[in-house]
Amino acid sequence: MAQPLLISSEIYRRSTYGPKHPLAIPRVSTTLDLIRALGWLPPAQYRDSPMASVAELTRFHDADYIAALQRAEDRQAIPPEDRERYRIGADGNPVYREVFRRPATSAGGVLLAARMGGIVHVPGGGTHHGQRARASGFCYVNDAVLGVMEWLDQGLTRILYLDIDAHHGDGVEMAFAEEPRVTTLSIHEAGRWPFTGACHAAPHALNLPVPPGFNDSEMRALLHGIVLPLIAQLRPQAIMLQCGADALEEDPLAKLSLSNNAHAGFIAAVMHAAPRFILLGGGGYNPWTVARCWARGWAVLNNHPVPARLPAAAEAVLRGLTFHRAAGRNPPEHWFTTLADAPREGPIRPEVAALLAQGLEAVA
Repeated sequence: MAQPLLISSEIYRRSTYGPKHPLAIPRVSTTLDLIRALGWLPPAQYRDSPMASVAELTRFHDADYIAALQRAEDRQAIPPEDRERYRIGADGNPVYREVFRRPATSAGGVLLAARMGGIVHVPGGGTHHGQRARASGFCYVNDAVLGVMEWLDQGLTRILYLDIDAHHGDGVEMAFAEEPRVTTLSIHEAGRWPFTGACHAAPHALNLPVPPGFNDSEMRALLHGIVLPLIAQLRPQAIMLQCGADALEEDPLAKLSLSNNAHAGFIAAVMHAAPRFILLGGGGYNPWTVARCWARGWAVLNNHPVPARLPAAAEAVLRGLTFHRAAGRNPPEHWFTTLADAPREGPIRPEVAALLAQGLEAVA
């Protein structure tokens, strides 16, 4: 079997949404630095992400919207009519230096992954809120939708999109609501923005909104009780997993309580369930927990043992981070020295048991 590939770009290293934005933090570049410091990324397993062309982007997105994104980057400003129509420069979707090139690069990476086949990690991908003609939820281009469309163009008829970000993967579900070849499943925090994703099992969309404090035991129950039976029933030809790290307990924008063991276990359980598997990044707004989670995901894909204590070079990457939210004022030592979190087990609460029962009925 071919080795897993990692697709990324240096565009993320110096790119920021602005000093007060949740995406002011370095996520993809820190993940890559951490993986390299651990000796886990030989040149043969790395591909530089191309930038998606306008023609590729408009396979899903409205051409006028993409043109507005390009204008916003060129001018570093947005006229009121474009702001109102496309929500660029509004709702937490700022105009910043690479406002077109960065999302186009994320999309190019996911498209390349879909064309390559096998197991591919694209940590810069996962912008699951992007709408056809509107920026939404810090997402300007929906790279996940474009990657799934590439699989459809290849003639695949059984595609499964999984999403464990704290926020509902609304853009992907909406894009394929009428597409029977694509099934979407989202596990996300109930009652959180974008306030979609109520529990339901539409013909090809299963939503599992979980309560605050959602723990490792509860995630494992949903994985084994719903996700894996769905995979067995569907027998997908391709699986895409959006692995947002904002469901981790230390994230400032959600109230779930997972450890990164939950993400690692989820990846391990589904990565060989189809001939094609793409692992995306997504949400995550604490630089230490995001980088540790996504680097650990790469370890799972490659079956690398995770050291109990990080080597000095990897520790230096994590100690070099700064974070201007409350969690950054006194970060615990294990954020610098470990990759694997302590487990966060707990009871299967009634809200999750109810989801389990409804989900089992949906995949029966």
